[in-house]
Amino acid sequence: MSAAANPVRQAVLWLNDPLNWTNPGGILDRLGEHLTISALAVALGCLVAWPVGLWLGHAGRGGGLVVLVSNATLAIPTLALLTILPLTFLGFGRTPVVVALAVFAVPPLLANAYTGVRQADAEARDAARGMGLSGGQVLRRVELPLAVPYLAAGFRTAAVQVIATAALASFVNGGGLGEIIRTGFGLSIAAGGGQILAGGVLVAGLALLAELLLGIVERLVTPRPLRRGRQRAGLPRPADATGRA
Repeated sequence: MSAAANPVRQAVLWLNDPLNWTNPGGILDRLGEHLTISALAVALGCLVAWPVGLWLGHAGRGGGLVVLVSNATLAIPTLALLTILPLTFLGFGRTPVVVALAVFAVPPLLANAYTGVRQADAEARDAARGMGLSGGQVLRRVELPLAVPYLAAGFRTAAVQVIATAALASFVNGGGLGEIIRTGFGLSIAAGGGQILAGGVLVAGLALLAELLLGIVERLVTPRPLRRGRQRAGLPRPADATGRA
């Protein structure tokens, strides 16, 4: 079978071409765009979701609201947002892409922030209140530190989801590794099949690398007794993207 008829071989040849890495609009440029878009989206999601989740968890109410918001944002197709937002005052470019991906990042960030505070040790919370700490001080000094493993878990889930989904930004000229896939689709399948496959491999590889690295970070920020406690006693795990523990 010739290389032209074998997308896998085409993809290997395409990835091994140094010019596809270093040329303007090549892999390195698109990788930088992809990481920038993803980082901005996750950061915006954190700015919105973490304060709300921490406050609701500290107040001890709003669990139903957290589930409702998480499910509602998950029900909105990211591609639909990417199509609609550029037609608003945000215009075309990076901004609507970041906002759309940030909406996608909110559910795991919000759910884990809420769950982390609610699962804080009740005795530690009561002891802090007995020492005369205010509600805000209890949140900052007791509940927030105990919630860090949950925040890390939500951050990991959101980051990996955003990195994988950011490839859709190419549909609105938002840049990123998805541009490599879109360009391949602009060619015939015989000519562009390898480029399409190579772009998919790059996106998947980046998402898997982020999952690995952030998984290590999550493990490092989770105290060893807490890790063992979850494993042996069946304590609640960080919530997933739907808000379920």
